[in-house]
Amino acid sequence: MNDQPIILFDGVCNFCNSAVNFTLKRNSKLNIRFAPLQSETGQKLLQQYKLSENNMQSFIFIENGKAYTRSTAGLRVCRHLRRLWPLCYYLIVVPKFIRDGIYNWIAKNRYKWFGVRAECMIPSPEIKARFLP
Repeated sequence: MNDQPIILFDGVCNFCNSAVNFTLKRNSKLNIRFAPLQSETGQKLLQQYKLSENNMQSFIFIENGKAYTRSTAGLRVCRHLRRLWPLCYYLIVVPKFIRDGIYNWIAKNRYKWFGVRAECMIPSPEIKARFLP
């Protein structure tokens, strides 16, 4: 792709779409790109980084040629946001099994709690350039 960080997200999950919108509003450098896991680009990136193409339970952040998943991905995204959000990255000191345990619990229940969409979100013309084809 290119050297810009990429977020791969579940395109039909309302919670995931809200997280993308949250990031779009707070990524002042406008350097993070996005692709739904279900998209052709998302599937190619999953193959490239040897990640399961069928697992829609994980949020994936690709940065500097490395793919991060689950809580580590979320915390690394925080480093790219404005205001106090980069301070959240310091939660990386919490053991991964605890962070990912909480992440997995939310991921398992997100459809029930937040619902799903019939199809992937369609970005507005203003932000479309930040989404990979």
